[in-house]
Amino acid sequence: MPDLSLPSWVTPLVPVCEALALLLAPHGEVAVHDLATERIVALWNPISGRQVGDDSQMDELPGARGQGTVFGPYPKALLDGRSLTSVSAVLHDEAGDRRGLLCVNLDRTPLDHIASIATSLLAATTTPPPELFERDWRERMALRVQQWCRERAVRQDSLGRQARRELVGVLDAEGLFAVRGAAGLAAEALGVSRATVYTLLKETRSTEETQP
Repeated sequence: MPDLSLPSWVTPLVPVCEALALLLAPHGEVAVHDLATERIVALWNPISGRQVGDDSQMDELPGARGQGTVFGPYPKALLDGRSLTSVSAVLHDEAGDRRGLLCVNLDRTPLDHIASIATSLLAATTTPPPELFERDWRERMALRVQQWCRERAVRQDSLGRQARRELVGVLDAEGLFAVRGAAGLAAEALGVSRATVYTLLKETRSTEETQP
């Protein structure tokens, strides 16, 4: 039967491990492995089902052998299908010799679930039926400006003059200035005055007329 007593070099690390375990509970496991015995010598929040004294399975632990100090984050998995994100750090004694390995295993299943919900909610939607928005020019203008900015990964409230001019040209080419008051809607969306929109519109149209 393996010796389950806590090695002296682990004792100073216990408060740190306890703090990590409290911070990550109930989704984070903190384990200390002894490189000499290749056993788990301390364990908090045992979400993996392991116990103190169990085989460390060193071949599966980055940093157990060779050089380096901190390893990860790297993926791991539990038998029940849960996914973990893990990180390992080599522990030294007062003489500077490698004595153990601190491993923190975070069950990311709840986070993956949240990410899945967010992805579903933020997924691209289908094009709305034209008849639904044919009278809502404000909505059409807002959606088109938002789409243009998203495609170019730019913020709508930080467009420069050249970007505004290009966008106004796109809106004009797609017929979004065909109704009365459209310039005001465009000005509101771009954060400029109506006069500025008219100026940009005039410039884009003049450029198009001069092109061969």
